[in-house]
Amino acid sequence: MTTHTDDTAPYADAIQAPGTDESAWEAWPGWDGLREFPLPRPGQVVVVAAHPDDEVLGLGGTLARLADAGHRLTVVSVTDGEGSHPHSRVLRPHELVRVRAEETRTALERLGAGDAEIVRLHVPDSGVDRHEEEVRRALVPLCAGAVLVAAPWTADVHSDHEAAGRAGRAAAREAGVPFAEYPVWLWHWARPDDPRVPWDRAARLTLSAGIQDRKRHAVDAFASQIRPLGPGPAEAAVLPPEELAHHLRPHEVVFL
Repeated sequence: MTTHTDDTAPYADAIQAPGTDESAWEAWPGWDGLREFPLPRPGQVVVVAAHPDDEVLGLGGTLARLADAGHRLTVVSVTDGEGSHPHSRVLRPHELVRVRAEETRTALERLGAGDAEIVRLHVPDSGVDRHEEEVRRALVPLCAGAVLVAAPWTADVHSDHEAAGRAGRAAAREAGVPFAEYPVWLWHWARPDDPRVPWDRAARLTLSAGIQDRKRHAVDAFASQIRPLGPGPAEAAVLPPEELAHHLRPHEVVFL
């Protein structure tokens, strides 16, 4: 998850504004109305991430469940996440590329998905919309024969997430395989029963206590995102505890 955006509305305003507290989501009775999303039959599952960590934040528990069920996993990192701290004096962009790649591998291992194939497209961070067709073309052969393709929600109010989601949806359609979208920033800028959210297309994936523990351990691998790189605002954590709380629930959500 990279907060640096193109600084145009609605992206910067929605993401930089104070978000919805997790307690409001915890109290939401709408969870009971969401259908349960069944895991697909055994086979190849492709998960597209705009930035290294999106796949674990949005679908980490599901990745653990899929790995346990014997699915073959491919994680596609569209960008390398080098834009998460654009003014850092501690880690330069090329150093962040290396760090975030290592964090992703560690996180997948902690999920029990250490055998997952990781494909990096090296699209510029905060520039996925300018490379959307390139991403779609790269994804099509990866999606061929998959039992499921998942990508960021195409209305997540982050330009990289939305473009990666559109490219994933188009590639899945061309490959003729099932597709689902997972939200990441939604829980920050939306609110329970928010009419901007397609709740009629939402489905829930329930996580056992053991899977939750594995996901929590995996999220903790992203030290460059959840802890300050150093003193000063340019080194601040991208994912403070109040933001992480949205992603450590006993369930995950996809839109069908």
